[in-house]
Amino acid sequence: MKKVLFGSFLAILLFSASPAAYAAETQIKVDHVAVESNVQPEFRNNRTMVPLRVISENLGANVSWSNSEVTLTKGDMEVILNLNSTTAKKNGEKITLDVKPYVKNNRVIVPLRFIAETFGCKVDYSNYTVTIDTKPLIIDGVKIKALKNEFHMIMGGVVQQINGNAYIETIYNIILKNKGTKVGAPASYAWNPNIDTPGSYYKNGQFDFLDEKGKSVKQFDIYSLVRSFPEEMLSGYADVLIYDASEDQWYLFSETARDSIFKSIETAQKNGFLKVISNNVA
Repeated sequence: MKKVLFGSFLAILLFSASPAAYAAETQIKVDHVAVESNVQPEFRNNRTMVPLRVISENLGANVSWSNSEVTLTKGDMEVILNLNSTTAKKNGEKITLDVKPYVKNNRVIVPLRFIAETFGCKVDYSNYTVTIDTKPLIIDGVKIKALKNEFHMIMGGVVQQINGNAYIETIYNIILKNKGTKVGAPASYAWNPNIDTPGSYYKNGQFDFLDEKGKSVKQFDIYSLVRSFPEEMLSGYADVLIYDASEDQWYLFSETARDSIFKSIETAQKNGFLKVISNNVA
């Protein structure tokens, strides 16, 4: 009888501890890439709770704060969450959550499935892995698999590939939204700066949106003005240009858009969505 009671007691202890143990071992993958975080997933009311940063960065959503209110935006979607409240808004429509968002260790913790599915992602649970599949970018009816980025230094260059649909879509949208007026090709432009000719441009990077076979569907090159001359000699020259290789056309671009693209690349690298294909920088 004592053995039976002890066995039952042990089973209860294991069952009680299992949610925490399961959470500690749970791995989250976005587009097949494991997401790293210094805050472990938690379980409340049978819901997986994760740090907001994991959602915002890897699903391509922007985050803004106002008191205890958190706003997530992506494209035409806006989600407003209130800390310690089950009431949320999705494009102005009130929604009731099963679990309240909360703060732990200075991190906002949110329900994973609600956020992921709100932004059109598919969530799947298998053993100790939570897989989130995001929608791929479609260009001219072609599914984009990856984004290849190439840049050169004075001696050598780097070719790297960005995976993760959210990062690819974010960079593509930055390009489209910030292509300005059509302009003619500059008289001097190259990978490396030409410091002998005023109005020369150097290539910051080449961006190829690749299909599933690795073929470039769209190519954009970003160029910045060489600023090694007195300001009066650079009057009339745009600071940044973008070349659409598919159209063979140059456009005005902006420093802010250029910097936003490289910031997205840094974030993709930090979160494991970038791999170096080749690096021959001396």
